Amino acid sequence: MIDPAFWSGRRVLLTGHTGFKGGWLALWLRAMGAQVYGFALPPSTSPALFELAHVGEDGAGSLGDLRDQAAVSAAVRAARPEIVLHLAARALVRASIADPCDAFASNVMGTAHILEALRQCSEVSTILVITSDKVYANDESGAAFDERTPLGGKDPYSASKAATEMVVRAYRETYFRQKGVRLATARGGNVIGGGDYSEDRIVPDIVRAVSAGSKPVIRMPHAVRPWQHALDCLAGYLLYAQALHRRVELPDALNFGPEPSAPVTVGELTKALLEALGHAPEFVHQPIPNSIEMRTLTLNSDLARRILGWRDLLPGRLAIDWTAHWYGAVGRGEDSRTKTLSQIDDYCQLQSRR
Repeated sequence: MIDPAFWSGRRVLLTGHTGFKGGWLALWLRAMGAQVYGFALPPSTSPALFELAHVGEDGAGSLGDLRDQAAVSAAVRAARPEIVLHLAARALVRASIADPCDAFASNVMGTAHILEALRQCSEVSTILVITSDKVYANDESGAAFDERTPLGGKDPYSASKAATEMVVRAYRETYFRQKGVRLATARGGNVIGGGDYSEDRIVPDIVRAVSAGSKPVIRMPHAVRPWQHALDCLAGYLLYAQALHRRVELPDALNFGPEPSAPVTVGELTKALLEALGHAPEFVHQPIPNSIEMRTLTLNSDLARRILGWRDLLPGRLAIDWTAHWYGAVGRGEDSRTKTLSQIDDYCQLQSRR
């Protein structure tokens, strides 16, 4: 289980705290008493969970760009972290296709900048870099990728994340292993949950369509993705970082995704979320000609389940229902921060009863 006593008082550098997953994680860490220092660009959407839930009001941090090595180094010096959770990245596939140089600069060189700065940090003992389920060479066979699958990436986003894995390996083997610093990567699935307002992402696209009284537009209704709630994914990151810090013998990379035996298509997710939001399960199919986006992507997370005891506590429809409850509550005027912290607390109660 996630151990609040472990995190209480722990100095944590969290990059990407202004983003969707980063906002949830910042609130969770602070609820456990961690001393969180955030570093990220300003929120890229309006509204944004960071602002709605007042994520930045109860902790230290700075706004800056991973591509700015001086700014990254200054953030590391200010944080003096024991544990680093590196989530900041360019995270959208189609945005990376539109501007590939930005994706490579932020994801690859941005990670190199933070690892280079951490080489000079005497306090750090554990670094967890978050990459993606899309790091693997996807042959569209439908097989669930495990950690032994070769890295690949046929689009700029996927390639940038696979390249990030290589940067991490180089820094681990050349610098950090000999110093006793644990450096690993976590490869999470497609995350859903309340507070995501990104452009060109399935759940916020559905929520915006519902708010506008229109049907959501879907590019690839038959595409399969490893959908999971943000809390399941973040729980994996926290468990992994805990175990690394406690010097448990672990692989240098772990997958965190739902059971691949019951795949969910984009169309199925869309219909289920619309129904959970109280709307007709109807959408508009608008394909993109010659798209290179992957049709099928599933993850094998057996290693994390066996070694860490991690489980997805909100599989399938539960993840969709929790997501709908968040947007429904906030849409009715409930406080975003209160709702987010309430779902974190409910999730921790689920863990304690497991």
